[in-house]
Amino acid sequence: MTLDVEDNEEQNLIRVFPGAKKFIDEAISAGGRVLVHCNGGISLSPSFVVMFVMQHYQLSWEDALHMVQNRRYCISPNGGFLTQIKEYEAIYRANIAVQSYPQNRPAVPRRKRSDDDDDEDDRLMRSHLHRPDDRSKRALVKSYSEEIDPNAMEIS
Repeated sequence: MTLDVEDNEEQNLIRVFPGAKKFIDEAISAGGRVLVHCNGGISLSPSFVVMFVMQHYQLSWEDALHMVQNRRYCISPNGGFLTQIKEYEAIYRANIAVQSYPQNRPAVPRRKRSDDDDDEDDRLMRSHLHRPDDRSKRALVKSYSEEIDPNAMEIS
């Protein structure tokens, strides 16, 4: 696989990384190996390797960078690539969270109300439909000057 990317801080690696990762994953799953290289092996190709290692081993960007630096001590991603590596950690972690979230969550059981409550709720709903500006609410605190609502919470 050959990627048309430049070794400059303006180059968007995050946009092209998914294709590179797919290529690497397929090669590894087929029992192969992948050589990731660029002209100097200092900034561009190590940035891709750090992003791959970070996601593959679910590491922080710092841990992935140190892991790659321990194998090739001279790597030094440029500032733009380093910023993208940091940003990519949040992206891959968000993707993991979305994938692990259950798609068909069980419905939350709802508490049944008595018929009296339903009738009162229907009456209130109808009155609000006819008077949209009326924002009447039931009192939540007992006041000596007001009538006490039996459904209100009492604070003692």
